[in-house]
Amino acid sequence: MMEKVILKATKRSVTGKHVENLRREGKLPAVLYGHNFDPQPITLDLREVTNTLNKLSSSSLVTIDLNGIEHSVLVREKQRDYIKNVLIHVDFQKVSLTEKLRTEVNIDLIGESSSVKDLNALVVSGIDSVEVECFPQDLPEKITVDISNLMKIGDAIYLKDIIAPQNVTFLTDPEELVAVIQVVKEEVVEVVAPVEGETIETEPEVIEKGKKEEEEGEESEEKGKEK
Repeated sequence: MMEKVILKATKRSVTGKHVENLRREGKLPAVLYGHNFDPQPITLDLREVTNTLNKLSSSSLVTIDLNGIEHSVLVREKQRDYIKNVLIHVDFQKVSLTEKLRTEVNIDLIGESSSVKDLNALVVSGIDSVEVECFPQDLPEKITVDISNLMKIGDAIYLKDIIAPQNVTFLTDPEELVAVIQVVKEEVVEVVAPVEGETIETEPEVIEKGKKEEEEGEESEEKGKEK
């Protein structure tokens, strides 16, 4: 169980174009919503949220302290100014610790397959996330899959080969491919050999040019003799 992550927030009355003033003050506008909970615009500290969310996965459980009342939430959407590379808005979904939820959890491939080095093979990943069902407090940050046991071409791991964490149920099709070892296709450079007796294209041009100059020289000599 990871350490409890808490972000302090205050209720926000400023909306629309006026939120730019908040951003200039280093504040981050956000919204908190959920089942049986009226959407609440909130404001957080931009630096604190940025530093915290950079360390968490998309399925990490976060606690929003809103004016002294704690809400367990998931980060559902992050809007970013890609030119300045800063967050400009975040959607937090409030969840109940007594109700199971369904969400996507990322798959993280770890380890090294000896076939990559020994057989010049390639590890090709399949699905990169899995849908799970569990209570929020049991939600894993990620599903870790060790690929070091994939030894030869064709070896593969399917979702059915992965044991779900305690109190977590996988909802994705168990036949989905997670990773497979494939041979690397080498690019073949075709070299066209000249046909026997065929002359390289540039040679005739050079020879013909030389002959032409020689013939022109002979022509000049003949004309000189005639004169």
